[in-house]
Order: sequence, then C-alpha cells, then structure tokens
Amino acid sequence: MPTAVKVSDDLFEKAKVRSKVFNRSIAGQIEYWAKIGQMVEDNPDLPLPFIQDILVGREQIKAGRGTPYVFGEGE
Repeated sequence: MPTAVKVSDDLFEKAKVRSKVFNRSIAGQIEYWAKIGQMVEDNPDLPLPFIQDILVGREQIKAGRGTPYVFGEGE
C-alpha cells in the first residue's frame, strides 16, 4: 500500500531529473536511492559499483539472460 512521504524540494528536483534519465517514476527513483542506501549501510565493506553489478545480475537472471558461474572455468 503506498504511503505519502514528505521530502525536501531539493531531493524532489534531483529525483525528477534522474528519473527522466533512467526512465523511472520520481517515486521509483527515490525508492531506488533508498534501496541502494540500505544495501550500502548493510554492507559497508562492499563498493557501490559491486552492489550495482549484483543488482544487474539479479535482474538478468530474472529475465532469463544470466549465465551461471562455474568455479574453475576460464582459468
């Protein structure tokens, strides 16, 4: 169930710009930032690009486009 949340005008404007770039709704952009922020807080030793790569990989798997990693291959 959606819940209304007040955010600063500055955050709203930044989300408005980014949402257009990444083809998300403004709410979707803010939710994305919140999700990333939570992951960074939960995993402070992981760099942001690594977390983003994990998210991309998850979506690729969901879309049937991922390939499983086999340990020892390619070495």
